[in-house]
Amino acid sequence: MTPVAAAPIILFHSVYGLTPDVHAAAGRLRAAGHEVHTPDLFDGRTPATVEEGRDLKDAIGRDALLKAAVTASAPFAAQGPVYAGFSLGGSIAQNLALADEKARGLLLLHGTSDIADDASVDELPVQLHVADPDPFESHDWLNAWYLRMRRAGADVEVHHYPGAGHLYTHAQLDDYDEEAAERTWHTALAFLESL
Repeated sequence: MTPVAAAPIILFHSVYGLTPDVHAAAGRLRAAGHEVHTPDLFDGRTPATVEEGRDLKDAIGRDALLKAAVTASAPFAAQGPVYAGFSLGGSIAQNLALADEKARGLLLLHGTSDIADDASVDELPVQLHVADPDPFESHDWLNAWYLRMRRAGADVEVHHYPGAGHLYTHAQLDDYDEEAAERTWHTALAFLESL
């Protein structure tokens, strides 16, 4: 029996754009033997603050961002990719994974998205890593999100990191929490290996 090739990982950035932190995360995944692609949905722009990032996101528009993400992912669609992302990028990754019947997994770091009522997947493996509390992902929201993902057919696990900042895996931000980040990557790499 021929072994299944490892799934390419498509890793989407946050509202800060394609920063050195995203490149460092991709490097960590590549060092573990994964093929990783990091689309730049902001065309080289890296906002200095979360407010600037949100303004840029809003100026581009949700539909245009999703279209750019789909276009960037298309070359890997036949391979059954793993979609992954940080915060805004997690929201984008979730939308793509739920719409792609070949998706092999979904790795969410610091962010989720709405789920359509008719969303349906076949036991899609999903792993979420989130600060606790998180200013952008309330407990009520996460509870509802978890139930809706399960109802859609996803196999979901959620990992909480008490006291960490929102983007705690990004070493260049004030949110950074080294211990939480290392625990996240240890758990995430095991998850990716399982796929």
